[in-house]
Amino acid sequence: MNAPGFFLAMLPEHLVLLGMVLLLVLDVLGRGRNAALPLALACTGAAALVALVLAVQGYSAAPFAGHFSVNPATLLAKALVLALALPVLLMSRGDFGPATAAHETGPGSEFALLLLSSLYGACLMQSADSFLTLFLGLEILSIPVYTLVLLAYRRPQSAEAALKYLVLGGTASATFLMGVSLIYGATGSMAIAAFTQALGSGSTMAQAAAVLVVVSFFMKAAVVPFHAWAPDAYEAASVPVTGFMAVIVKAAALLAVVRLFGSAKLSTPMFELVAVLPLLSIVWGNLAAMRQPSLRRMLAYSSIAHAGYLFYALLGAPEGRLQAVTFYLLAYGVLNLLAFAALPPADDDGQRDRLEHLKGLFHRSPFAALMIGIAMLSLAGIPPFPGFVGKFLIFKNVIAAGHPGWAVLGLVGSYLGIYFYLRVIQFMFMSPDTRALPTGDTATARRWAGVASGACLAATLAVAVFPGWVLSRL
Repeated sequence: MNAPGFFLAMLPEHLVLLGMVLLLVLDVLGRGRNAALPLALACTGAAALVALVLAVQGYSAAPFAGHFSVNPATLLAKALVLALALPVLLMSRGDFGPATAAHETGPGSEFALLLLSSLYGACLMQSADSFLTLFLGLEILSIPVYTLVLLAYRRPQSAEAALKYLVLGGTASATFLMGVSLIYGATGSMAIAAFTQALGSGSTMAQAAAVLVVVSFFMKAAVVPFHAWAPDAYEAASVPVTGFMAVIVKAAALLAVVRLFGSAKLSTPMFELVAVLPLLSIVWGNLAAMRQPSLRRMLAYSSIAHAGYLFYALLGAPEGRLQAVTFYLLAYGVLNLLAFAALPPADDDGQRDRLEHLKGLFHRSPFAALMIGIAMLSLAGIPPFPGFVGKFLIFKNVIAAGHPGWAVLGLVGSYLGIYFYLRVIQFMFMSPDTRALPTGDTATARRWAGVASGACLAATLAVAVFPGWVLSRL
């Protein structure tokens, strides 16, 4: 393959890498803080656009045969992950933007640099053809996030939450490496195709290896029973970082899992593992969310339930997995980010998203209340919002694969989530106004958050009004 071919095949990654290099140069010159977010937005947006254009053109290449390749499906996955990062960058203006009276000594370009680093790993995972490349991408994705949790130190629990997330991530990496080593011992190959060989093997070691690899991704996605510390990390991090962890990290992991499973059909014991634990995540995530005092922590448990829905897609027919997971991630990601972007700012981060302070939000901030309300209805799976279409696709594929009983159980578990989503709406629209939260954020920061909300709303309307058009291109 010639040099232009190598460059074009990895152009999305190169654009992200270019942003990282420019940020480092600007930081050395002392201009990193003011230019960080615009530069990160430009590089991320350009990378997403390039990946989308190449996917539409049907571009395929293998610049590093056996380790890294691209095709329309992988390019579309990269475009989705990169596009979902744009609202995160927009809403981060209040926490990580230029110095203001409220944030005179806050972080400079570190947030943008760490986020781009993590995005590079997310893109690398989507093109991995070997476990070596997949592990490299997984670690590049994860390591910056541990620092991001601490970067905007807004509450005393941030250090503890970062440590918990680090331990959970380290355990997931160790479990992944153990599974990969056993797969190599059983098949003699490091290609991800060896995973499907292990799935269909009668060897106990090969099946145990496949289970360990899947469990490592369960940890990354906070599937029950590996979920306990995720809500602490989500709540203690700043709002943009919470959105990044809940959406981009989960999207990168789930898209990589679908690529890992390929066209393999599940059989015992993998079928029971992928059916039971995600079902428990759906039920427990929805039940635990009912008792949470803050919107951010409630959405953390909601993300545990949604991880269950996403892994449930693996029970469906292989040919429909990628479409169902991609559409669900698009709907879930956009609506989650809409809720985070519309959350009213406040000086006290601990009080910012407490449900009692959202009472009467419609009377003092109608736009924020409407945006959060739309997000809650979609995440609950209420038609005609995109969340309903996403759940419909997953459960339809599970039934089509011959597992109606599991589909019914998952559907019943999803009904448990309706209560706490509607509870948020009741607080905002049907409760008297309590008190306006004091805000130390600048009007500029609020405008950027409004832009993020508008972008998410536009994507929501497009997916809700034209779901068939979107599905035909996935």
